[in-house]
Amino acid sequence: MDILKTQYHIRSLDEQLLLPPNVELSEEVLNELVERGRAASFQSASLLEYGTIKQDVLEFLNHDPYKIVFSDQNQTKEIIEIISKVNLNLSIWESLDYFKSYDFQTYRHNIMVFILSVFFAKIMLSDHKELIGNTITGSAHDLGKTCIPLDILKKTTPLTKKEHNILQHHTIAGYVLLSYYLEDHRSIIAKLARDHHERKNGSGYPRGILQNDIMVEIVAVADTYDALLMPRSYRPVSFDNRTALEELTSMAEQNKIGWDVIKALIAQNRKHKPYYKEVIISKEKRGTEPKGNLYGKIIDD
Repeated sequence: MDILKTQYHIRSLDEQLLLPPNVELSEEVLNELVERGRAASFQSASLLEYGTIKQDVLEFLNHDPYKIVFSDQNQTKEIIEIISKVNLNLSIWESLDYFKSYDFQTYRHNIMVFILSVFFAKIMLSDHKELIGNTITGSAHDLGKTCIPLDILKKTTPLTKKEHNILQHHTIAGYVLLSYYLEDHRSIIAKLARDHHERKNGSGYPRGILQNDIMVEIVAVADTYDALLMPRSYRPVSFDNRTALEELTSMAEQNKIGWDVIKALIAQNRKHKPYYKEVIISKEKRGTEPKGNLYGKIIDD
């Protein structure tokens, strides 16, 4: 892989310094990180048995537009069963506690990206149920945001260039943290944290690669969709569902993401839940971006 370099300190939630700035994530450095993780001897736990996660999942699914997307009760039950088998390092679930206490929007977002990722993986990768349960762990995709100062995560005015760079560093931080916690820098979960902002046309970050992994793309679409649907500090009013779907359609038209995941998402937004490959997407755009949206607006330091 292309060599990445840390730009800022990367610390665990207990303030242990994992890597300082300006360190190349070479094979040697990553292997040393994995060995440190093995020496720490972490405990694991089931996601749905941790804290109030199960109750929160059921509550989040009961709000528009998710109660439409997840209206098939049998499918939803199967998704819950898949999720119940996911066991990971306890430190990863503790990061959800951190967000729940200090940044509830990010807490809810992590959970919903996980649920959506499992859902669309189930639809699109139906022959790989075990793979789905063990790898599409979207709840960890933003783990690196524990390294981002809260005043940046929750800022209500445009970010400066430096703040924007710090925010984007969450992909590298998440990769480092998960490589350490999971004792494996080749883990698909660590890869999802690193690559979920990469795009098919190379316009993403942190590496600007031509992203072509379907599982990364599933998480990327789930991440973008949920981010548009809910209020954020930089956008007090969320996108309505139609406009959010049109935004994703525009991304597919620009070859930032592929059409299949978009079709799967749109299929689940339709009453009769058609097979996603048969979905025809309208080119007409009638949605309106909400007022006060500061996403992507950057000011000079």
